[in-house]
Amino acid sequence: MIAIGSDHGGFELKEAIKKHLEAQGVAYKDLGCYSAESVDYPAQAKKVCDEITAGNARLGILCCGTGIGISMAANKCKGIRAACCMDYFSAKYTRLHNDANVLCMGGRVVGPGLACELVDVFLNTEFEGGRHQRRVDQVMALENE
Repeated sequence: MIAIGSDHGGFELKEAIKKHLEAQGVAYKDLGCYSAESVDYPAQAKKVCDEITAGNARLGILCCGTGIGISMAANKCKGIRAACCMDYFSAKYTRLHNDANVLCMGGRVVGPGLACELVDVFLNTEFEGGRHQRRVDQVMALENE
């Protein structure tokens, strides 16, 4: 299952991504927001990240206006490796080399067509492990310093 959420700036993009996930037969849980009414992105990020760290979701997708603020908030949550991506290469390699577990995008930056392509590559790319595992372990150890 994929956890998905947004603030008001990413609401329309989240809705487009949900339709895409449905068409692909990908199970997801929408954790809000549920309209374009203003909400705070840190609270929305926490809802998605909590689903991942609780083991209820395999990966997460978060959208705000730029993708940056919500990725910063997500990365404050223990166990989360969120990446703000605006291109195919970044979305692929953040899974392949960084084992990112949350994809963040900006509804005012990325159009729905590209966003759906980024979602597909993010969800379908597995972590390569090997030499990259050591680096991911080092990143995760920073949480405990």
